[in-house]
Amino acid sequence: MTAHQTMLQFIASRDHRLMRKVNKWPAPKWIRFWAIAATRAGDGWLWYLAGFAMLLLGGPLRFAAFAATGCAAFAGVGIFVAIKKISGRKRPCEIEPHCWARLLLPDQFSYPSGHTITAFAVAVSIGGFYPLFLVPLLFCAFSIAASRILLGMHFLSDVLVGAILGTGLALVSHSYFSS
Repeated sequence: MTAHQTMLQFIASRDHRLMRKVNKWPAPKWIRFWAIAATRAGDGWLWYLAGFAMLLLGGPLRFAAFAATGCAAFAGVGIFVAIKKISGRKRPCEIEPHCWARLLLPDQFSYPSGHTITAFAVAVSIGGFYPLFLVPLLFCAFSIAASRILLGMHFLSDVLVGAILGTGLALVSHSYFSS
């Protein structure tokens, strides 16, 4: 077995161990509500609302901020769609049933988390132009990422890679549009 295969097997075994614990955990109602609300916020409407607010109230940076955010999010969508088709990784809820979450799957594959890529791409992009909003936006992004695990939609590694990719796209986009 190669080092690459050993590493992937190590990650997958940890992912599956966490999945079994999460899928069997009868979370309190407030956590269930928070997880579903966070995941629904990550469906896109929150980011469209943030973009609209940025265009209306964003001051002299609004067009650069909007362009950077839009480019990071758009690139993120393209990347996660391509990687999901290549990876073909099943979602946790398809491998083992979840004890309380019953959401429709947005697509067939798990790796990487598109919700997480977009959440971090948007949060970090906007936060780069408007630092006052960075902490609340990162809270939203982390909530969306955690909700995807809690709802059995993604493995931990799916959201970690999504957060890294989204953050990287945001940083590159911000550096391009802020100069």
